[in-house]
Amino acid sequence: MRTPRLRVLALAAALLFGLTACGGQDDAKDDSSAAGAGADGAGQFPVTIKHALGTTTVPEKPERVATVNWANDEVPLALGVVPVGMAKANFGDDDGNGVLPWTEDRLKELGAKTPVLFDETDGIDFEAVADTKPDVILAAYSGLTAEDYETLSQIAPVVAYPEAAWATPWRDIIKLNSKAIGLADEGDKLIGDLEGQITKTAAKYPQIKGKTAMFMTHVSSKDVSEVGFYTTHDTRTQFFTDLGMKIPASVSEPSKDTEKFVLTKSAERIDDFNDVDIVTGYGDDTGELLGALKKDPLTSKLNAVKQDSIYLLPGSTPLATAANPTPLSIPYVLDDYVKALAEAADKAA
Repeated sequence: MRTPRLRVLALAAALLFGLTACGGQDDAKDDSSAAGAGADGAGQFPVTIKHALGTTTVPEKPERVATVNWANDEVPLALGVVPVGMAKANFGDDDGNGVLPWTEDRLKELGAKTPVLFDETDGIDFEAVADTKPDVILAAYSGLTAEDYETLSQIAPVVAYPEAAWATPWRDIIKLNSKAIGLADEGDKLIGDLEGQITKTAAKYPQIKGKTAMFMTHVSSKDVSEVGFYTTHDTRTQFFTDLGMKIPASVSEPSKDTEKFVLTKSAERIDDFNDVDIVTGYGDDTGELLGALKKDPLTSKLNAVKQDSIYLLPGSTPLATAANPTPLSIPYVLDDYVKALAEAADKAA
């Protein structure tokens, strides 16, 4: 049973140190590029970072790094820093141990044990986070509410998302989180390395270049009367452009009028998506969803369904996370994902 909120705040208050401007919106000086920074980044501090929930100052180079929500642990790990605690994987975990395979591989490379895993099934476990006694909490890619942020900020400085929840591009995840731990230069190098891998892999499959793609979501094999899709605010859609693909007007235009990362459209308007060459999304291991799309009198009219240029990520394997790019998952699943998209592209008219 979760500790009541007042006890959590009491625990958090005991760990509070040096946090400034919790939730404030005033302009703050960014000292992260201060002259004379040492090789270990210690001279870069204090570091001030603006984000959607306020402005956070990390007073000195953190020794104990905690991360919450999806993928934030991958930045320090990629840069050689093992978190004291991180969120337990709740999707794409192939062996049920709460750690994604690419994270396991990196921990082995670093000769490190698995950090404390925060079970976020019912939301952030504030007491568990507090118990790790972090110096900073990384959440550049997250769905933190203002209340979550306030509570976490009583434990340690918190780096939240820059604009919208669950909409931080992978490059910005790296930039913000690496900056907070004094490894901004190393973060920039990591971005460059990953961009190089993406470019090299996409070049192996020239048939995807210029193809339009939509990432379908929230569609059940039991009900295909509405088609959900990720907007241009979501990292899955944004990743198509990294691969040299295009976002169709049927996705980009409605995205302009909303900050939501998912929209739905009635299957009665399925023709609106006929500017889509390739459809991808989350499927199942039985093929029921694809079968339902092909049998339905409305969704079966979709060009991508008719020509079979549709690829549904298998739900029970780590590949299911491939479309949501993160620092460690990109090199792990990139080739398999792009190869699958290329096979779909071969069938597109």
